[in-house]
Amino acid sequence: MVRDVPLLAVVDDDVDVRVALTRLVSSAGFAVETFASGGAFLRSIEDHEPDCVVLDLHMPEMSGFDVQAALAQRHAAVPVVVITGHDTPESRTRAVQLGAKRYLCKSVNDDALLAAIDTAIGGVADEAQ
Repeated sequence: MVRDVPLLAVVDDDVDVRVALTRLVSSAGFAVETFASGGAFLRSIEDHEPDCVVLDLHMPEMSGFDVQAALAQRHAAVPVVVITGHDTPESRTRAVQLGAKRYLCKSVNDDALLAAIDTAIGGVADEAQ
């Protein structure tokens, strides 16, 4: 589906992070939907897919890894930008193997996040950083 304004999904269990990311990406001209859990996000894509997902890795009940795996099972071609406050080499490797376009650590630099989203939406081949 082609939209006038790209739609981002922000999936993070921390309400403060969701609010901050919504303000940032809205000010950059994106439409935003937020989700407090991976399950809520996955239910939403049954009706429509966002142009990009900004996804926290460590959430209760369903991790960001679980969300990435579910997207792959559904053959959903939604680009994912991972953000995490618990960076480890194993997490980075796993997120990239599951298809993350970018891997960023919290607290995320605004310009770096917006550039990662632009890259993911634009489909530019890029390794997660």
